[in-house]
Amino acid sequence: MEVGLKIDLPEHVQAIIGKLEEAGYEAYAVGGCVRDSLIGRIPGDWDITTSAKPGEVKALFARTVDTGIQHGTVTVLMDKMGYEVTTYRVDGEYEDGRHPREVEFTASLLEDLKRRDFTINAMAYNDRCGIVDIFGGRQDLKDKIIRCVGDAMERFSEDALRILRAVRFSAQLGCTIAESTRQAVSSLAGNLKHISAERIQAELVKLLLSDNPQYLKDAWELGITAVILPEFDAIMKQEQNTPHHCFTVGGHTLKAMELVKPDKVLRLTMLFHDMGKPLVHSSDEEGRDRFYGHPDVSEEIAGRVMRRLRFDNDTIGKVCRLVKYHDTHPVLKPANVRRLVHKVGNELFLSLLLVQEADIRAQSTYKREEKLEALLKLKEIYQDILRDSDCLSLKDLKITGKDLIGDGMAPGRELGQVLQGLLDDVLSEPEHNTKEYLLDAARKLRRQYNTP
Repeated sequence: MEVGLKIDLPEHVQAIIGKLEEAGYEAYAVGGCVRDSLIGRIPGDWDITTSAKPGEVKALFARTVDTGIQHGTVTVLMDKMGYEVTTYRVDGEYEDGRHPREVEFTASLLEDLKRRDFTINAMAYNDRCGIVDIFGGRQDLKDKIIRCVGDAMERFSEDALRILRAVRFSAQLGCTIAESTRQAVSSLAGNLKHISAERIQAELVKLLLSDNPQYLKDAWELGITAVILPEFDAIMKQEQNTPHHCFTVGGHTLKAMELVKPDKVLRLTMLFHDMGKPLVHSSDEEGRDRFYGHPDVSEEIAGRVMRRLRFDNDTIGKVCRLVKYHDTHPVLKPANVRRLVHKVGNELFLSLLLVQEADIRAQSTYKREEKLEALLKLKEIYQDILRDSDCLSLKDLKITGKDLIGDGMAPGRELGQVLQGLLDDVLSEPEHNTKEYLLDAARKLRRQYNTP
């Protein structure tokens, strides 16, 4: 242990540790909060480990919740905050490659730290003892290395999710994975098939939102994506013999993710935007690769994969829409831009521009400046459209279905057709968006559709 190093514990964490120590128990902040504090990051959560049994913890604090009491975890409530306090424990046999069948409480901090995944997550701290770093976590943090506590094969056999977590932590912290840990990852990556889709999704998103989403390449090299995202393996192998590209499809994808801001929808869009290319690949007479129709195929793959990984419908919908239109470049006239905004959705259009910029910058330098200039012009036209408050959707029309019914039109499918026809008119000629004009135009459309 290293007494000289000081971590600023939050007031409530100090109070919980202090109360446990006053009662004769050991108590420490432990795990990720210690790691993050040492590298200057603000911890998202503060976990506490203690020699006190769950019942003894509950007896000391007025407000507690039995979060996972069978595994020794009690949440202590202070003000409106909750802090997980877990008894030192030794995990029993792991039956499902994820959870121990049972746990055994212990009085030894060493035994508790030995069961943890990586050295950087196996450090503890309190003000009295300082840093407890038995496995060299501080040095690994300094050297930017992800290393398992003890035997890597044993750690990953206990909990297969740790295999993906190794890459995720390396991406978040800009670390390399120790060779012995890499070998174990490669050997046991197949065990990830036993992990729930929800858990895989959570780790994948954390990796993609890190400062190094391109570390997904490590997951590919180690055999992880072959299990959790085989569609990615296909694009890593797909060459692009065209002056517009200088990477494989997968290499371009990794670069595009790196170049877009760390937003979940944007990073997922860049991950999936070209995933359909291997399925539509062809070559012309000159040997130049073509990928006609790849946005639609990529959209289908994105939806299928995201449903498999149990993403929420809102995220799936947004990502699929952006993937579908990522390669749409309209003639730079206001009417064409308004139509594209209508298809994409005004709420997503700026995101589409960010996607297209990242896509361009991840390509070769061939015609890059011309492409970026066109994108800038597209954005300027869009800003003019917003400034002029042009109609972009049915809800922006100065007429509603109720108005048409009031004008004598029967409810039904034809009413929707008329409204869509009016919108098409106004997208071309925004000055037509007046109630008087639209009522007159609706009557003409009704005669065209042979409706009363």
